[in-house]
Amino acid sequence: MTQDLGKRKNLGRGLSALFGEQEPDAPVAVAPAVPVVAAAVAGSPITRLALDLLMPSALQPRRHFDETALEELSASIAEKGVLQPLLVRPDPNAPGRYEIIAGERRWRASQRANVHEVPVHVTNLSDAEVLEVALIENLQRQDLTPVEEARGYKRLVEDFGHTQERVAEVVAKSRAHVANSMRLLTLPVAVLNLIDSGQMSMGQARPLIGLSDSEKLAKLIVKRGLSARQAERLAKGFGRKRRLTLVAKDTDTAALEQSLEKATGYKVNIAFDGKAGSVTVSYTNLEQLDDIVRRLSGGGRAAKLADDDTDETDLQQAS
Repeated sequence: MTQDLGKRKNLGRGLSALFGEQEPDAPVAVAPAVPVVAAAVAGSPITRLALDLLMPSALQPRRHFDETALEELSASIAEKGVLQPLLVRPDPNAPGRYEIIAGERRWRASQRANVHEVPVHVTNLSDAEVLEVALIENLQRQDLTPVEEARGYKRLVEDFGHTQERVAEVVAKSRAHVANSMRLLTLPVAVLNLIDSGQMSMGQARPLIGLSDSEKLAKLIVKRGLSARQAERLAKGFGRKRRLTLVAKDTDTAALEQSLEKATGYKVNIAFDGKAGSVTVSYTNLEQLDDIVRRLSGGGRAAKLADDDTDETDLQQAS
């Protein structure tokens, strides 16, 4: 186990050095995960190119760049310059121009700092090599959103034939993390957009995987600002409520619902799956909620209501 962890750390350090994440004077370790790139860099002297000759790669998996981090990097570049060279290749579609393989963030920050040229290594990598390097670089540096990360893992598996175990080794993550990330991609696009925009975390979204109403629940989680734990409880309760309502009500249950509705003045739903059940009281405004809480508190149930964090209320509104 110790040797395996050491191997993972070495992979990370190798790519960090290769892509400019170490200090300038730090010794450069070659990452065995990308020997073709290490060889290309070793045989390529550092040169300088004008910013307008460089362009982002269409194979770059990252689409979101943190504005605060860019401003900080821009200030550093304005003061000290670009300390680490970018990795580029001749643009196959535009002679005389170059495609950025690694270092797009430095390129963007240099534009803001009004720097006109930057140091680069010019390589001749294939499309497949460019994509693999870009994915590994971003995944190891944790610059991706959870959705970008999941798509990166998927492409490493599907386009390059990596197993999940190999992907986990390369990016220094657990296999379970890789598998759980890839499962996010089974969620609806609307939910993925909430994750991609930072409105939902991976922990909040994971419990929604496999639920038919995941989009509706995701919007409720965001609206109420629920924590990952609360989102998990909501998702579990929602699934339980759906299972309970599968059993048709008999006439006695329907009559009991009507009796409770007449006594309380609120819509009441009784669900039973043959083993356990639930009673749901619906409300339409906060005044009605206060009235329900007051009635139940009078029966000694106030502590139970507080502990439940209004889970059944959330479920009713999501239905």
